[in-house]
Amino acid sequence: MTIKRIWLLSLLFISGNTFAQQLQQRLQTAFNRLQADSQCKYASASLTVLDAKTGEQVFAVNPNMGLATASTLKVITSTTAFNLLGKDFQYQTQFGYTGLIAADGTLNGDVIIKGAGDPTLGSWRYESSHENHILSLMVDALQKAGIKKINGRVVGDDSVFGSQSIPEGWIWMDVGNYYGAGTSGLCWRENQFDIKLRTGRVGSQIGISHEVPGMPYLTFKSELLNAPSGTGDDAYAFLPVNSNLMYLRGTYAEDQTKKSISVALPDPAYDAAFRLADTLKRLGILVSGDPESTGTLTAKGLQAAPIATNLTTILSPPLSKIIYWLNQKSINLYAEQLLKTIAWKAGKQPTTQNGVEVEQDFWKARGIDPHSLNIVDGSGLSPGDRVTTLTMATVLQSAKSATWFPDFYESLPVANDMKMKSGLILNVLTYAGYQTYKGRELCFSIMVNNFSGSSKEIKEKMFRVLDEMKAP
Repeated sequence: MTIKRIWLLSLLFISGNTFAQQLQQRLQTAFNRLQADSQCKYASASLTVLDAKTGEQVFAVNPNMGLATASTLKVITSTTAFNLLGKDFQYQTQFGYTGLIAADGTLNGDVIIKGAGDPTLGSWRYESSHENHILSLMVDALQKAGIKKINGRVVGDDSVFGSQSIPEGWIWMDVGNYYGAGTSGLCWRENQFDIKLRTGRVGSQIGISHEVPGMPYLTFKSELLNAPSGTGDDAYAFLPVNSNLMYLRGTYAEDQTKKSISVALPDPAYDAAFRLADTLKRLGILVSGDPESTGTLTAKGLQAAPIATNLTTILSPPLSKIIYWLNQKSINLYAEQLLKTIAWKAGKQPTTQNGVEVEQDFWKARGIDPHSLNIVDGSGLSPGDRVTTLTMATVLQSAKSATWFPDFYESLPVANDMKMKSGLILNVLTYAGYQTYKGRELCFSIMVNNFSGSSKEIKEKMFRVLDEMKAP
């Protein structure tokens, strides 16, 4: 080796070390300021920064402290799904019937919508899955088969994912609201609908104008109160088990412009069957029986018959597009459906717990201790999830070399002019993502648990720490 080459290598080594030391010093000063802040007096905080190409640790404080992740857990669910399912994976919903078609076009049997866990069926986010488009596909399939009358029922079969729709660890206040919509083998309209509110003077009870779409099979009781300006949307929906009566409780500020809240469908498979039966009725195709789902049939001691004749298979958008919206809009339902799907494709019962175990085993094989990935769901909605920032950053770093990385990177929102996923639940704020500092690509995870005061204020203080990774 020539003296000149040795000199150049030494220079690069020194400059690299100087780079790391400067960034470390800047991050340490900023993180010390965050920890000393009054909002963090009783908080637990952690930050890990890795070189996105090499995995080298650039900076870390409390990297092995297990903390509630909130929605940054979706980063791990997304990357696991990309790895195990592939970016082009598509769900396949089967549509067909039982029985036989008579010469006059009467189907003596049931029409079956057999779900396969597709979280996008009926969703407004994609043209190919929009509610009206899906209903048209099913109507067209029936008409092409020559069916003019149905001497039977429309059945939404969601049995593939079992009967437990709510992950263990979710809190009751969240369940019933759109972001707490449970999983289903047959999802429909992202398992949610809207309730339009009739507001009034502060302190008075808020009325219900109407639902979108109309929900004639549910009844509603509003205990929701009008609140002063600036107090925001603090409205919650509650649906008691085995009941069709939904309660609205909490407060809704008078300056809220939307005058609407989104709540969870209690039985998405039933609603899918109901909408198809209603569409057929309007088109003059008589259905003799009432719509049913796996749940309503089970309550009667019955079960859905398997499809005897399949008319069409409805494909979901590819996984890459599902994950785009999962992370862009932080859709809890998508994450929970993917976690069950991961278990299903691994040959296990599609339960949340089995999905967790498959996910932990996958990352264990890649050097991550399962105890640092102590989770109970896929979305991070549970306050019981515990993950270290080192594990979160390591998962991000592993994605960098994957062929599907461009799709994953695109799915991450932009906040504070940085490509990163955020997470917020009660007194928990987290961020995880990527940033380039002086030409060096970094990945990071920062979590603060049990902060006091407003989330807006702690967010600004956490951003000041992350700002140190931006080139001056």
